[in-house]
Amino acid sequence: MAAAMHAPIISSYNNGRIRPLLDCVDKLRALNVMQEGIQLPTIVVVGDQSSGKSSVLESLAGISLPRGQGMSTRVPLVMRLKNQPDPETPPEIYLEFNGKIVPTDEAGIEDAIISATDEVAGCGKGISRTPLTLLVKKCGVPDLTMVDLPGITRVPVKGQPHDIYEQIRDIIMDHITSEESIILNVLSATVDFPTCESIRMSQAVDPTGRRTLAVVTKADIAPQGLLEKVTADEVRIGLGYVCVSNRTGSESELFDTHPLLSKIDKSMVSIPVLADKLVSIQENIISKCLPDIVKKIQDKLAANLEELNALPKTITSVGEGFTALIRILNSTKRSLTKLLLAGDFGEYPEDTEMHIIAKLMEMLNRGTAFLKSENIENQDEISDLEMGLSSGFLPHRAFLYTLQKRLNRASPVLLKLVGDLWAYIQTGVINVLSLHCENHPQIQSGATRAVENMIAKKKEESARWVTEIIGMEKLGIYTCNDNNPQGMGLVTGVAAYWEIVRARVVDGLVLHILFKCQKLVEEEMEEEVVRDLTAAPSGGGGIERMVEESSLVAEERERLRKRVELLQESQDVVAKIIGRIVPGDD
Repeated sequence: MAAAMHAPIISSYNNGRIRPLLDCVDKLRALNVMQEGIQLPTIVVVGDQSSGKSSVLESLAGISLPRGQGMSTRVPLVMRLKNQPDPETPPEIYLEFNGKIVPTDEAGIEDAIISATDEVAGCGKGISRTPLTLLVKKCGVPDLTMVDLPGITRVPVKGQPHDIYEQIRDIIMDHITSEESIILNVLSATVDFPTCESIRMSQAVDPTGRRTLAVVTKADIAPQGLLEKVTADEVRIGLGYVCVSNRTGSESELFDTHPLLSKIDKSMVSIPVLADKLVSIQENIISKCLPDIVKKIQDKLAANLEELNALPKTITSVGEGFTALIRILNSTKRSLTKLLLAGDFGEYPEDTEMHIIAKLMEMLNRGTAFLKSENIENQDEISDLEMGLSSGFLPHRAFLYTLQKRLNRASPVLLKLVGDLWAYIQTGVINVLSLHCENHPQIQSGATRAVENMIAKKKEESARWVTEIIGMEKLGIYTCNDNNPQGMGLVTGVAAYWEIVRARVVDGLVLHILFKCQKLVEEEMEEEVVRDLTAAPSGGGGIERMVEESSLVAEERERLRKRVELLQESQDVVAKIIGRIVPGDD
């Protein structure tokens, strides 16, 4: 079809007010601000396949669009129509997709769109969510931006995916769900409106129809009962109906002279009326939404700047790396002082895994409870010894023999407990250190290794302490306690002295562990980590590696930088137009 068949629409609404608003929204769309979750006011064109959707758009733009068997629209097509006031200026037409700009002309639009669609969606009949943008700047077109979506089809034809309906439905719902979207629902006069899939979809997101406008095509083919259909409004179209007759010689003459169509109010017929309605609706929705868009951009920008500033400062020298390491170790020390020494869990009130000292005391109490049970579980041992003695008092040798047997049983249990305690302390310390190191993962492995080496030494020291204290207790009976068991009966004497031994061992173990933890936190951890990371094999090792920003942090920094740049550009765009919006202008 020759492009000349399409006369441009001379819209009375092209009064200069809409163009700056529309340019603002188009620039925001080009910046892809919607990827930040900021919805833009958009006219979305939907319709069942063969509803006449392409013909409506051709009539509005004065151009020809691809046609043929099956779907003619396989990707979202963003149509930007810009009125060119000077009739002597040649039309300006180009396509944008995949970062490319492809100039074309009226005669070449169809081929250009087909070629771009094949590149985006592949050759064949598949569809894609990736949009094409078509700019048409020519004299007499209405200032409009619309998104034309693939026509709805329920049954796939040869070459189409089996789930073509679901794919199209999902694309449509993504575009029309937003409250900022105006739904231009294209309906054929030849069908019952309630049976149209496009009506069902729009009603699902706009049940009252307050943001839905219906354009009824093929009025010349099915004029019978059309007046009743658009006035009865069975399908709740809040923004009204416009009846059109595409590809007819004189649309205005048809609606003026046809015996049935001439009865429809002139405010509800013709492409020029549709153009005026769309431009008016578009101006209102942009004016209404723009202040909220400004606020969302500002909020998103502030949040992204905060995230960006929260990232660790880029380290450019070994000196800066060492300073950062000391800062990490100091913050780790402060946290461990609270969690491991003071029992202050304010940093992590809900995370019980970080309540280290509480768990440690629980393990100590549970692990030493067996010592209390020795007095009950070993009465048979004492009775056997009593039966072998003629005296009513336990001789020193027999008393000591009983004590040593109990200590021998206690030794492996205490050694295992010490191992478990230090394993838990190691996990807690590394968890806290990792949290403070998370922005510098390049030193985390070295710091973790240093802590593991340090804890291994602590475990050996504690094992030696247990062995020594058990050995000392085996030497003989000694206590400053007034409840000296000397002279007591056998059962009473062993029980009393065992309680003294138990208290000494348990109290000593608790104090030993706490003292070692204090030394670890306040002195040794920093020394060990610094020594490990500054030690030679790599001549500065971990500290030098801090200059190399981790890939994860670098990627996050670049991601946030791009988002901030996008939002700042968007803020600049809206700042130039926001003052032109007249308060209360509907």
